[in-house]
Amino acid sequence: MKKVSDFIGKYMAWIVLAIAALALFLPKSCLWIKTEWVNYLLMIVMFGMGLTMKLSDFAVVFKRPKDVIIGCLAQFIVMPLLAFALGKIFGLSNELLVGVVLVGTCPGGTSSNVITFLSKGDTAMSVGMTSVNTLLAPILTPALTYLYLRTSVDVDVKAMFISIVQVVIIPIGLGILINKLFGKYTEKAKDALPVVSVTAICLIVATVVSHNSEKILSTGLIVFVIVILHNLLGYACGFLIGMIFKMDIPRKKAVAIEIGMQNSGLATSLAGTAFPDMAMATVPGAIFSVWHNISGAILAAIFRSFYTPEEIEENKDDIENKSEEQNEE
Repeated sequence: MKKVSDFIGKYMAWIVLAIAALALFLPKSCLWIKTEWVNYLLMIVMFGMGLTMKLSDFAVVFKRPKDVIIGCLAQFIVMPLLAFALGKIFGLSNELLVGVVLVGTCPGGTSSNVITFLSKGDTAMSVGMTSVNTLLAPILTPALTYLYLRTSVDVDVKAMFISIVQVVIIPIGLGILINKLFGKYTEKAKDALPVVSVTAICLIVATVVSHNSEKILSTGLIVFVIVILHNLLGYACGFLIGMIFKMDIPRKKAVAIEIGMQNSGLATSLAGTAFPDMAMATVPGAIFSVWHNISGAILAAIFRSFYTPEEIEENKDDIENKSEEQNEE
């Protein structure tokens, strides 16, 4: 099982991309998955996240509150603002604008912790930021969505709050509780969790893409461009914020990844529950789910080549040899 989990973790981006392509161009192959399943599938992903968490994961919040506060503020300021600005600049319809803004107002994605680890970033900080952002989401996501969209559409803040609590907070809380009470058993099951989580994510992507394939294709490239820009600008702003606050390289990586990678599955779920009459609102979240896994994998490969001062000293000879080889080429 560990080998299967490692394989899935390594090639997750390409697996999700393949499923998305299948659902987009051969939608009938995935229409057997009901749209009503999306919330339950997302709950499985959140429950799995909870099973991997311990109360000690929140220790970084108290040990390094400044880092976590900076990351959380940046998350809920940068991404919603970018989403709204891009939507207005490109003149999106209200339905697509709702979807893009929902992606922006949702907390960081669970995969940000994995990408941070692969990037040799500050994983403890990443977990702390994701945990706090997720706990803040029931309040901040509906409030920010209302703030940005109140003049364009009716925002059901209450429905969003209830949905986030049901789909995110309760499953994560149950996962943490079960991990606390039955730690020795959950430890044995951890090798299977990536398989379960990736399967659930693939089913979510397949559901949303297949049921909206015509609408996705009819939007042309505009939504793809906005989603890609939103994600990449999030990474860039996060790294810039790390530079402004003079963070070391591992922390810069963590902030950049946390801000750029969103819980787009939640955005898709909220689009369906809080804006049931706007089918197109689910499209940006579906596209973001596919894209940020691809960009995250690429970014991890780039970030791994960023050395801290300690690593430079320890690997001085290897770095110099690589530089000489590149110069010769």
